[in-house]
Amino acid sequence: MAGGKRPSQRDIAERAQVSQTAVSLVLNGKSEQYGLSPETVAKVRAAMTALGYVPNISARTLRGGRNGLIGVHTFETLFPTSQQSYYFEFMIGVEEMAIATGQDLVLLTSAHQHEGDQSIYRGGVNRLRLTDGAVILGFNEDAEELSRLADEGFPFVFIGRREKVASLMPYVTVDYAGGMAAVAGHLADLGHRRVAYLGLPDRLGPRTERRTAFGASAEQASIEVQDQFFVSPADVGADWLTRLRDEHVTAAVVESGDFLPKVVELADAAGLTIPADLSVVCLDTPSVRTGPYDWAHTALPRRELGGRAVRVLLDFLDGHLPRNHREELPCELHLGQTLTSPAH
Repeated sequence: MAGGKRPSQRDIAERAQVSQTAVSLVLNGKSEQYGLSPETVAKVRAAMTALGYVPNISARTLRGGRNGLIGVHTFETLFPTSQQSYYFEFMIGVEEMAIATGQDLVLLTSAHQHEGDQSIYRGGVNRLRLTDGAVILGFNEDAEELSRLADEGFPFVFIGRREKVASLMPYVTVDYAGGMAAVAGHLADLGHRRVAYLGLPDRLGPRTERRTAFGASAEQASIEVQDQFFVSPADVGADWLTRLRDEHVTAAVVESGDFLPKVVELADAAGLTIPADLSVVCLDTPSVRTGPYDWAHTALPRRELGGRAVRVLLDFLDGHLPRNHREELPCELHLGQTLTSPAH
């Protein structure tokens, strides 16, 4: 708008050529409830984007009141209630902070009844609408749904760095760049110059971020990533270890703790000792099921991320933080007992 004036609902209505009532229904997430056509909703959202309209979260909170309910939604096939789930520790952190701040949690578990459909808007209705705001997480986020939530002025905090989310609402994430720099720096200090990278075949956000950060840090530390192999843990064979020996690789950087049992199995079969013959560092926090070793690894602050997401959401609702607020929690290197200087 000219002169920096904040666009009003009337401005949106005029640009979209709809009534102010229609604009209000879209902004308050009631378009489905009152039968607005998808075409009308699309016109309103297009007008909001064109005018640079940003919903006033504080005003929304004052109008609706606060009920002390925080929604939790995950874009995953199963809700993370098992200790084996990647997101279990995140959920513990969310719960602990909710208790500490006197909030109740509303878990959006019904979205997981239908395989492949973890929609917040299942049935066309925002199922988080009864809460003050939400903590949202998951690898397979639906950017369109998150944009719709933001357009409606529904406050949420996302766990993880997502470029499409970054312009919508606050997020909390891990300082992967700092963590990977610590790994590469320690490998260099030990004298490693040729390493292998063993990763999963997907291109999910956090893993891609770690790969990129480690590659940059390795180059800066004068370490050559001689072998990059992206495969599922079950498909790692003896030829991988043979290739490492032929290429004079002295350390293996593994992306996930799921690889560690296979690495131990292959090393034992080849008569190699970890770390005397091959140093190993994991770029994730390994589970207790990965053998007798105290693995060198980056300690991802999953529980802390869950707690911070709740705290940031509450501060955002109170008007203390802007919608572009970002937080990075440190990713520290646990040295363990699987890294040592190369023998040659």
